[in-house]
Amino acid sequence: MYSKKQHYKDPNLYNGETLDVQHLKNDGKKMYIESYGCQMNFSDSEIVASILGEAGYATTRDLKEADLVLVNTCSIREKAEQTVRNRLEQFNGVKKSNPNLKVGVLGCMAERLKSKFLEEEKIVDLVAGPDAYKDLPNLVKEIEEGRDAVNVILSKEETYGDIRPVRLQSNGVTAFVSITRGCDNMCTFCVVPFTRGRERSRDPKSILKEMKDLADKGYKEVTLLGQNVDSYLWYGGGPKKDFRKASDLQKKTAITFDKLLDMAASEQPNMRIRFSTSNPQDMTVDVLYVMRKHKNICNYIHLPVQSGSDRVLKAMNRQHTRAEYIELIDHIRTILPDCGISQDMISGFPNETEEDHQETLSLMEYVKYDFGFMFMYSERPGTPAAKKLKDNIPENVKKRRLQEVVTRQQRHGLYRTQKFVGQTVEVLIEKESKKSKKHWSGRNQQNTVVVFPKENFKIGDFVNVQIEDCTSATLIGKAVSHG
Repeated sequence: MYSKKQHYKDPNLYNGETLDVQHLKNDGKKMYIESYGCQMNFSDSEIVASILGEAGYATTRDLKEADLVLVNTCSIREKAEQTVRNRLEQFNGVKKSNPNLKVGVLGCMAERLKSKFLEEEKIVDLVAGPDAYKDLPNLVKEIEEGRDAVNVILSKEETYGDIRPVRLQSNGVTAFVSITRGCDNMCTFCVVPFTRGRERSRDPKSILKEMKDLADKGYKEVTLLGQNVDSYLWYGGGPKKDFRKASDLQKKTAITFDKLLDMAASEQPNMRIRFSTSNPQDMTVDVLYVMRKHKNICNYIHLPVQSGSDRVLKAMNRQHTRAEYIELIDHIRTILPDCGISQDMISGFPNETEEDHQETLSLMEYVKYDFGFMFMYSERPGTPAAKKLKDNIPENVKKRRLQEVVTRQQRHGLYRTQKFVGQTVEVLIEKESKKSKKHWSGRNQQNTVVVFPKENFKIGDFVNVQIEDCTSATLIGKAVSHG
């Protein structure tokens, strides 16, 4: 069953995850990194570790031995920001016992608050936005010399494509590869365009090179990351919005996401490939046909919808209608019948009526998502919704509507997992099960967690597992052979 924590969790949250690696270049200084928020933040922390590793900092899991603490933050919801502030308060005690400890805040929250962070959180010495990480060695030098340091300038070009990420606390099996940064969609509830800037795509050559490097190191699965992966567009560099100024040759030879996906799957046929996140307005049937073409591209799409009501979608500035979203779902079901689909849903958006809420429930009933990530609306300062719309849905109504959405998703999740009972699925072993040291945990093609007895298998093995039982979120079975 879904836990309460899972209900309110972003699809890719890594709250409080501590990253650890040892660098060959080290003059005795150590940094301690915590990441909050989406997969992109986690990936960014790997970039930060690489950049500061070159500057002489090794990472440590022991906060007490750190010279530098970095907190990579999320601004997507008020609760995420409050979690970071609470964590910073806890660092006060550590700083009392280690007066030389320096504390830096990275990521979206740093970009949103900028130098104001130094005033609000006296413990903070350094503030760096998502596009300023290459400047971290200079910023760290500034704070080591006793000065506050801030760099939150958004870039139109930076993709960190030339940085070789350090795979932190990795299982050696799965990894993230960022392909785009930023977002142009301007959904009225979302702070991302203001904290991560405009969309720009990474050179496909550097993406494929990174994937090859991972394959050579024995990794078995990569997730291609972006705020909107389907809007990937490479025509030689520059923001997507400037594509109209490109030459005829650039336009003719441009690489879109379906072409990138095809290239990646073709070059690494033995590596599983996932991608996240897709935006309904940007996904094309070409992507679906590429997925069908390659067995190593997982049959799973995370397709946020946010609401089932056209009226609310328009107020959110979502660039798709309910009918267009359903049409895309129908294409997925036709081209990829076994595809797993998950959602993001917001309950209690300003002016949402009971009829709007029922439209959301009816959409869920139509799609029957495999799983979902559901939230109450949280007003974010600086967003169009915060400026123009009053947060006027009572808290108790928000909670009740959210619970109805969650209950519906629990039922649909069980409906989907029950369909696997009696089937044999291929599972990539990723880790030991949280509930039993005698069981492995991995995921199937549809991104559903599968647990089964360890036997003689090991992390990184592909195993065929016969499913015997399930919950609404987990498949339970026994291994029948290697994959």
